[in-house]
Amino acid sequence: MSANLKIWFEAARPKTLPAAVVPVMVGTALAAAHHAADFTRAAICLVFALLVQIGTNFANDYFDFVQGADTAARVGPRRAVAAGLVSPRQMLIATWLVLGVAFVVGMLLVHEVGWLLFPIGVISIVCAIAYTGGPFPLGYNGLGDLFVFVFFGLVAVCTTFYVQTGGVTPDVVYCAAAIGLLAANILVANNYRDVDTDAVAGKKTLVVRFGRKFALWQYALSNLVALLCLPTLLLTGYRWPVLLPLVLTPLALSLTRRLAVSKEPRELIALLGATARFLAAYGLLLSLGVVLG
Repeated sequence: MSANLKIWFEAARPKTLPAAVVPVMVGTALAAAHHAADFTRAAICLVFALLVQIGTNFANDYFDFVQGADTAARVGPRRAVAAGLVSPRQMLIATWLVLGVAFVVGMLLVHEVGWLLFPIGVISIVCAIAYTGGPFPLGYNGLGDLFVFVFFGLVAVCTTFYVQTGGVTPDVVYCAAAIGLLAANILVANNYRDVDTDAVAGKKTLVVRFGRKFALWQYALSNLVALLCLPTLLLTGYRWPVLLPLVLTPLALSLTRRLAVSKEPRELIALLGATARFLAAYGLLLSLGVVLG
């Protein structure tokens, strides 16, 4: 891989991409459990979700630099614009290019399924910019966690299921909520690390607003609720395999403890990756569980 490609690969933030892949995987597994899986439409959903995630990351790289959140004092992984590896103009062009391709991909689903998906796709793309850009950036006003929960949980899982089955059922909503909470925990781990520099830059994340103790409780409760969503699936007709993700309970406790005791930036960077891997493992086991159960 050339040095230039490595820069763009790093800017895409591969550690965050499970937040795009897992909802599509779970939504498709649920569609398979309902005997209605359409893997062509699932693949289109996956490409759209990945492009929106990468576009969001590119926009975040650009707007955090422009608004002063990414400086030399930042302790997290390097950002392409702040590190001088990519010019702000190049990053902005890349953002619009990726999101433009996402729009085209989304139109394939609109053509396949119907115009009901059009506003969902447009809002998803607009929010990718509005997360850190625009007159009221969501991430700067404590709404980033809600954005991730809604779009990488409820919207992504339910839409993936809908395009394959034509409807949404309660079991899908339970699974979508669990995935959304775990995806939001990736953001919690990230913002927990950046709380000091975010506060200086005026980025009012929930960690900045309410403190690290609040963030720790949010992280712990999100893990707990995601695990408690599993027994509710038994009430909708599934069998015991849907409980497979419960084997991750010790890992959930370990990650929460790591967040509580970590002090060094490198520890919190490692925790960010581990949180993303936890989401991936949960999503994989849940997908397997709903198909078998």
